[in-house]
Amino acid sequence: MDGALRAQFPVLDTCVYLNSNSTGAVPRGVQDVLAGYWDTLRTWRDDVWGGWHEGLDRYADTLAAFIGAPAGSVVTDANLSTLLVRVASCFDYRPPRNRVVTTDLEFPTVPFVWNAFRRYGAQPEVVGTGGPRFDQDALEAAIDERTLLVCVPHASFSSGAVLDLPRLVTHAHSVGALVAVDAFQSVGIMPLDVTALGVDFLLGGAHKWMCGAATAFLYVRPDLLPGLEPAATGWQAGDRALTFQPSTGFADGAQRFAGGTPYPLTSLISQVGLDLLAGVGTEAIRAHSLRCTRRIIDRAQAAEIPIVSPVGPDRGGVVCLDVPDGEAVKYRLAARNMVCSWRGWLRIGPHVYNTLDEIDQFMDALEQEWQGTRR
Repeated sequence: MDGALRAQFPVLDTCVYLNSNSTGAVPRGVQDVLAGYWDTLRTWRDDVWGGWHEGLDRYADTLAAFIGAPAGSVVTDANLSTLLVRVASCFDYRPPRNRVVTTDLEFPTVPFVWNAFRRYGAQPEVVGTGGPRFDQDALEAAIDERTLLVCVPHASFSSGAVLDLPRLVTHAHSVGALVAVDAFQSVGIMPLDVTALGVDFLLGGAHKWMCGAATAFLYVRPDLLPGLEPAATGWQAGDRALTFQPSTGFADGAQRFAGGTPYPLTSLISQVGLDLLAGVGTEAIRAHSLRCTRRIIDRAQAAEIPIVSPVGPDRGGVVCLDVPDGEAVKYRLAARNMVCSWRGWLRIGPHVYNTLDEIDQFMDALEQEWQGTRR
């Protein structure tokens, strides 16, 4: 692992940090962004908005390039929930095509949003999995000519299981359904090319694998954009927003999914980490992730710790382990400066800035805890 890259992340000096699936490490270059932002607030003037809008646009277009999308097809906002609601508000849910197919491995945002849209006629259908992995056959069997939208994660936040997106998109499109992908648990740790995949919408965020903070993004397939008019909207989505005159329609490109006055700081912060990741490249990041997660899997198997996540190359960036009293174990590990997370399972998320030596240090500590729980 490149020592110069590791040196960009100060949290690594304080602990073994394997929690990027929950909250990613933030690079030290963010300190300069924060200092510059404070200087702006300290000496306020209105014309800084020009530079802030340039920063917002730069971040969105750098994100677009990172996921294989053209410039102008990505918009950012505070969180994924806000952006998913804007997508949902574009559609007329009159039958017969009013079904929204999801799975029971979604982050809680997804069922909450789609259940709220029942009042407008949406009919969510949740496909069960019977376990921590996706049942892709059952998922595809539920997608038919009554399906308006398929809304699924690329990788499960709770288990690290990954969907076969090319297969899913091909099937959904064959029956006329659109596909929205929650990539929060894959973007930044797994290669994604939205153009090659043909997904219609892709959502993600900065504060996990993307080494940023408090911002999310939405990609919309460019040829769909002219026909989409969100009902949940704000003045910055208009075609004359920055003239401060009443807009006559929606803006071109993904900007039509914008909301009200943006908060530029989070995009400026997140640009620093995105530039570092783009410099490494998604293929190199994925290869390193697979090495690190393979080490976790090998160590867990040798210690007879039950593994929840897939152990093959189809796994995502996180390894989930079934450890008794796992939440308490997480806190005891943190007291030893070994940081992971717990969401029903113990979740271990190494990133490009971690080393195999750190994996071994963490697994040494975990094995001690594991032996203690089995006495």
